[in-house]
Amino acid sequence: MTETSPVPSALQAAWGLRERPTKGPKPTLSADRIVATAVDIARAEGYPAVSMPRVAGELSTSAMALYRHVANKDELVLLMMEAAAGEPPAPKAPGETWRAAVERWAHGMFALYREHPWILQVPVAAPPATPRQLAWMETGLCALTETGLTEAEKLSLLMLVNGYIRYDALTRGQMVDAARASGQSVEAVITEFGGLMRHLVQAERFPMLRQAIDAGAMDQPEDPASDFTFGLARILDGIAAFIETRAQRDAATP
Repeated sequence: MTETSPVPSALQAAWGLRERPTKGPKPTLSADRIVATAVDIARAEGYPAVSMPRVAGELSTSAMALYRHVANKDELVLLMMEAAAGEPPAPKAPGETWRAAVERWAHGMFALYREHPWILQVPVAAPPATPRQLAWMETGLCALTETGLTEAEKLSLLMLVNGYIRYDALTRGQMVDAARASGQSVEAVITEFGGLMRHLVQAERFPMLRQAIDAGAMDQPEDPASDFTFGLARILDGIAAFIETRAQRDAATP
């Protein structure tokens, strides 16, 4: 009787658990080549442009030929995510504060999403489970060592930070896509929006919004890097306060 693997079929390829044929002539196609082509399509046109027929067309072959190396679209997407993930930043160094380590991790993740914005278009069907995805989680959890937090709290806080990173990167990516579709720059779109708000927002009905508009808060886009850093810092302030509260409570507990 053949033993059933506990690892889903789509994940077996990402973990190298599937045997590859070693006999016969060297194939002109390979899983790596197929995945690289799919990633190139996603980077140029977005994730929705990726399909088995489209990848086959780029490789001048048939879709059926791809299935000898990649079982289906789900497996292809997992391998694409694994290839794009790259390597995470170095783990927390001796003497490095948890905050500095988390900041490095967060900026690395932000850079990854900016380089591969199509990743954010992939529906989240399950928690990350490929080797490189787990390596990112491992490094993030390592950054939270020596905080006095429980393992569950560390994981929850890492997901909180990652959620902010994803939202910020996704929002910026959507703005860039919308600007391109209209043939304008992001700066022009935001300036146009600011003008529209000045026309529509009346102080009698929206006093706080009008105050922000009059202060120029909607006139020019913030620098993406500095704006991201500001938001990240406020989240880390909250985590720092939580860690301090936990330490005080533990110190007061007999």
